[in-house]
Amino acid sequence: MSQTDQPIADFSQCHEGIFKKLDQLSELPALLEPAQRAREVAEKSLEFFREAIFEHHLDEERELFTAVLESALDDAERFKVQSMNKRLTDEHRELEKIWKSLESGLKKVVKGQFGEVNVADLSRLVSQYRAHAQFEEQEYLPLAQQILGRNGNHMAALGLSLHMRHQNPTAFQFYV
Repeated sequence: MSQTDQPIADFSQCHEGIFKKLDQLSELPALLEPAQRAREVAEKSLEFFREAIFEHHLDEERELFTAVLESALDDAERFKVQSMNKRLTDEHRELEKIWKSLESGLKKVVKGQFGEVNVADLSRLVSQYRAHAQFEEQEYLPLAQQILGRNGNHMAALGLSLHMRHQNPTAFQFYV
């Protein structure tokens, strides 16, 4: 190749580099979709835990667990209910603790900063919550139904109590 052809070859080589970078750039839309989905999942999870999960735990502990314990018939049934209530309450605290360890990382994901989420804790939260809810569904709620179902007034009282807890306080305005 003569010296006069070199500048043209340099331009050609430069284009090869540009094509490689353009190929990488063309991958960007496919990469942005999962990143956007990650931000949405993190944001919705933050909202859900703040607005639903913690409130759900309070409802169970203040209303359901108390009602079932108060309606237990004898010492053996009360002991069983107390043991289950303690187990479930302890699990609530553990799940909330795991959640709090994840919260700041999820807030960063919402902002597009990835890599701050403890994947092991996230996996642990999901598996422990599934096991917790499964125990409630298979063991505790059938027992609660059995105990509270003996007296329709007990079930109605629980329903009313839950309803009142979730009423909007500004919905009841008193005029003088």
